[in-house]
Amino acid sequence: MTITRELHIGGKDVPAASGRTTEDTDPYTGQPYARVAAAGVEDVARAAEAADAAFASWAALSPFARRTILLKAADLLQDRAEQVAELMAHEVGGTRPWAHFNVGLAADMLREAAAAVTAPRGEVLTPQEEGTLGLAVREPLGVVAAFAPWNAPVILGVRAVAAPLAAGNTVVLKASEDAPLACGLLVADVLRDAGLPDGVLNVITNDRADAAEIAEALIADPRVRAVNFTGSTGVGRIIGAHAARHLKPAVLELGGKNSIVVLDDADVDHAVDAAAFGVFMNAGQICMSGDRILVHASLLAEFTRKFTAKVAALPAGDPADPRTVVGPLVDAASARRVAALVADAVAKGATVLTGGGAPEGAVHPATVLTGVTPDMDLYHAEAFGPVCVVTGFSDDDEAVALANDTENGLTCGIITENGTHGLRVARRIHTGIVHIGDQSVGDEPQAPFGGAKASGYGRFGGRWGLEAFSNTRWVTLATQHAHYPF
Repeated sequence: MTITRELHIGGKDVPAASGRTTEDTDPYTGQPYARVAAAGVEDVARAAEAADAAFASWAALSPFARRTILLKAADLLQDRAEQVAELMAHEVGGTRPWAHFNVGLAADMLREAAAAVTAPRGEVLTPQEEGTLGLAVREPLGVVAAFAPWNAPVILGVRAVAAPLAAGNTVVLKASEDAPLACGLLVADVLRDAGLPDGVLNVITNDRADAAEIAEALIADPRVRAVNFTGSTGVGRIIGAHAARHLKPAVLELGGKNSIVVLDDADVDHAVDAAAFGVFMNAGQICMSGDRILVHASLLAEFTRKFTAKVAALPAGDPADPRTVVGPLVDAASARRVAALVADAVAKGATVLTGGGAPEGAVHPATVLTGVTPDMDLYHAEAFGPVCVVTGFSDDDEAVALANDTENGLTCGIITENGTHGLRVARRIHTGIVHIGDQSVGDEPQAPFGGAKASGYGRFGGRWGLEAFSNTRWVTLATQHAHYPF
C-alpha cells in the first residue's frame, strides 16, 4: 500500500493549499512508495507564520525542558530503528547497515544538541567604564530555514534542525524531493512524539518542478532570519546567493571531491579495507566519499591488485538483502549520470579495472578506474556514485598537489602508520576535515563539520553549531551613575 503524507505545519498534518500531491519512488523497484503533499508558495508562508508565532514561547522555555524533549526524541528515534531501515530501503535504496548508522548518529546528534542547551554560553567582558558590568551573550535568531538532502536522510534531516532548536530557534524544514519521509516528516514525527510544541518545527514537501520557487520563497520570507543547506555545490551557490541578497546568515555544507592518500609507510591491507569503505559505503552517495585514491608509487601495484579484487567481490543489488554492500543509487537517472562519467573517461583513454558498463536500473556496478587525466569529466566532477580513480604519486609534494587540484575542500583521508608523517601532509591539504590513519568518511556529533573552498562555509556540530544559529549580543549593566560631559 502506498504511504500518504501531508505537510506538517503548526503541529498539524495539513494538505497543500492547492490540494496537489507528488510521488516518492522506490529507486530499486521504480514503483511509487509514497505520495506526499506538493507545497506551493502559499504553504511556505503558512509554515513561516507558524514558526514565527511559536518562536517567543520556545525561546523562553526553560532550557531543561528543551533538553528533555531532545533527549526523549533521541530515544524514540533509536526505538524506531527497524522502521527507519525499511523506510530508507524503499525511499533511497539504503542498505540495512547504512540505515542503522543513520539512526545511531542522528540520535547522538539530538543528545549532543540537548547537552548544548544547558552548556555555558557567553562571556564576561572587561569594561572601559568604571562601575559597569559587560556581557557577551548568545541569543536565538528567530525562524531558521533548513534544507535537508536525501543521501543520509535521517542524519542530515536531524542535523538540519537539532542545533537551531537547541539554540532556541524555530524551524521550517524543506525536505528533499527524493526523501521527504526520512529526512523530513519522520524527524517531525519523532520530535512531536517527544513533546515538541506545535509550530516549533514545520516540514514542507514539494514537487521537484517547484523546488526552486519554494526555496526562494522560503529564504525571502521576512520572518526567516537564517538559512542552513546541505547539498550539491551547484545548488548551494544559488541558496547562498538568495541568503546574501536578503542579508541572512547561512551555513552551507556542499559537495566534495575527496582524496584518500595512501602514504609509503601505510599498511596495504588496511589501506585496501579503508579505501573500499570510504568509496563504496552507501554506493558512494556521501559528500565525504573518496573519489580519488592516491597511492605512493612503491605500493601502487600491490594496492591496486588487492583493491580491485576486493571491489569486484562486493555484493550489489537489492538494499533489502542483508548481504548487499552496494545498493541502488537514488534513481536510474543518477546511475546513468555516473555511467556517462565512466564512459567519457574510457573514451579519452582511461582504463576500467573492474565494473563499468551500463547500469541495471538504478544499480551501477562498483567501478575502479586508472589513467584518469584532467581532460576527462570524472577528474573534476563529484562522482557521487560507486566509482573511484586510483592514481600513483612519487612523493609527498605530488600527493598534496593532486589532493588540492579541485575546487572543493570538504574532507581527506591519509592512510599511514606514522602519525607525524600524516600530520605533515595533512596540514598542506586544503579541506575542512582531515582524518589521519583513516579514510575520508567520518562524522561525530560533537565535532565541527564543514568544508573549505567550494565545499561551503560555516560549521555544524558541537558548540560550533550553536554559535552558527545564535547571535552574539553585547549587554552592559551600570552599577553606578555615569558622568556625562553636558
